[in-house]
This record gives sequence, C-alpha cells and structure tokens, in this order.
Amino acid sequence: MSTTTTTRSVDEIVQEITIKASASRVFEALVDPGQRMKWWGQKGRFETTNVESDLRPGGRWLMSGTGMGRPFKVEGVYRIIERPRVLAFTWLPSWDEDATETLVRFDLDEHNGTTTVRLTHSGFATEGSRTRHQGWPQILGWLKMYAEG
Repeated sequence: MSTTTTTRSVDEIVQEITIKASASRVFEALVDPGQRMKWWGQKGRFETTNVESDLRPGGRWLMSGTGMGRPFKVEGVYRIIERPRVLAFTWLPSWDEDATETLVRFDLDEHNGTTTVRLTHSGFATEGSRTRHQGWPQILGWLKMYAEG
C-alpha cells in the first residue's frame, strides 16, 4: 500500500510519494500533454479534457476540463525544467476566486528503479487559498497508478 507524507505551513504544502517507476517515466507523465490527460483525473469526478504545453522555461501551460460538475481551468508558466529530476511551474486555478499565482515544484529522486516524488506547492497569499489546494495526495495517487501501470 502506498503512502503519501504531507507537511503543511502557512505558505506551502509539501507531499511525498514513492513510485515504482524510473524518474524518466514519472517526469514524462508530468510533462507530456497526452499522458497527463490520461492520468490527471477520475472519470465522473474530475476529468481533464485539454492540456496545452510549451515545455521550456518561460513557456506557458494550460489544463482544463470538468471537476465536481463544473468547468475548470488551471494555467501557468514553466520556471524550471531539469529532466528527469526537477519540474517547477506557476499555478493559477479558476476554481479559487481569491487565488494568486503560486509555485508547484516536483523533485524526483530515483534509486534502483523506484522514484520518490516530492511535491512542494508554495506562495499562498492566504490560509484559505492554501486550504482549497488539498487535492495533491489524490493527484499523486493518480500519477503513481499511471506510472506503475
């Protein structure tokens, strides 16, 4: 059984999960639009139907679909791309009216074909905004199921 570890502060959310797949496999699942649409969501609950990506520092990305019966969009700009170890991008979701641009960073550490994924979501302007971003354990679980499958 997999576990995720969660650390919280006022400014950030930090979570880790171990995935039985190479860092390259996990990284590609994160950055390839076709792959991201396959795993980022759950049928009938949260479905990603469009992913656009200009994968370069300064390049824009966008993801949209339906979540909890309503349309959603989240977008941002890539900040760091270091294959297959680090991916960082800004995050601005449509479902949080008070949201300001935050930063999401994935750090991948592979040992013997197993990758520890450390996610850090930082830069929240308010405690309420941070509280509305508690879906990361589920998202990391979807990534794990996809990458290990």
